[in-house]
Amino acid sequence: MKDFIFTSESITEGHPDKVCDKIADSILDEALRQDPESKMAVEATIKDDFVLIYGEANTKAHIDYEKIAKDTIKKIGYTEDYSVLVKVNKQSSEINSAVINQENDEVGAGDQGIMFGYACNETKELLPAPIYYAHQLALQLTRLRKNGNPYIRPDGKTQVSVEYKDNKVKRIDTIVVSTQHSASISQEDLRKLIMEEVILPVMDPELIDENTKFLINPSGSFVVGGSFGDSGTTGRKIVCDTYGGMGRIGGGCFSSKDPSKVDRSAAYYCRYVAKNVVANHLASRCEVQAAYAIGKSHPVSLCVDTFGTGKQSDEELLEIIKRNFNFEVGNIIRELDLKKPIYEKTSCYGHFGDPQFSWEKIKEMK
Repeated sequence: MKDFIFTSESITEGHPDKVCDKIADSILDEALRQDPESKMAVEATIKDDFVLIYGEANTKAHIDYEKIAKDTIKKIGYTEDYSVLVKVNKQSSEINSAVINQENDEVGAGDQGIMFGYACNETKELLPAPIYYAHQLALQLTRLRKNGNPYIRPDGKTQVSVEYKDNKVKRIDTIVVSTQHSASISQEDLRKLIMEEVILPVMDPELIDENTKFLINPSGSFVVGGSFGDSGTTGRKIVCDTYGGMGRIGGGCFSSKDPSKVDRSAAYYCRYVAKNVVANHLASRCEVQAAYAIGKSHPVSLCVDTFGTGKQSDEELLEIIKRNFNFEVGNIIRELDLKKPIYEKTSCYGHFGDPQFSWEKIKEMK
């Protein structure tokens, strides 16, 4: 289809799934802060006032899991008292030994899997317009609350439907914002507040017209939220974390995983490559796929698709990519500098698009 409407959603950091992502990545950051060689896969689940921390860790770091979980929840904006149960074991020696290739001492992939990276020229961040604007709305909701608005609570979801004409962004068809709120504000006042303080400040006015639909808290009252309204688990929002469904995704989540896990590091690298293809004007849209086998340093396959927008054929672009980028696991970790405690910042509002991240940098391709 060349003429269509495409929709993507985002969620705030107070959504219970995102609470768990932020806890997991805060734990990872603390491990890397003390021991950059940490191998971590520690996740979280939350329901009501109960948090379960569980997974595998191979690290020299001394981690107070309970304190990190409680501090993270408080930082997000929840004030209830939580109990925390921790069940963390040492990483399997079989998996750990596979990460170091015994034949040549190279870094091997921590697991098998497929990873995708995507970029397009619809926004200055080279992200698809639907997910970009959905993230901006969710982030603005959080800014409004943390700047002192007394009515907005931490949990919330946003959704943006973009109309395309001849595969190009034409207009915004529908905007949905659902936010947890104080019981003391009426739905009418809440809709006015969200329109004036959330939607209008972040949306491109040129994409809004008289037919754009605005659905603000369409279900009505949303006073009970967070873990008291729904359960949450690390890794359940991988479409929000990536491209909003516009680009394909691999099977694994990002949060909780150290960079030896290619589910995370290679997905970041695929985005890095795809973004640079578009930024260097070699294509208007680009998707890169890599696949790895556990314990092996180099990908078992690489694939590029520019959806007919490439300045050269996809086969030629793949050769250009191979000349400019090195998908070996150890190089990905070195080139993107992934052993630093940077991951809590990625856990909400998407892992892509923020120029502070190394995988969002632009380089000149030869």
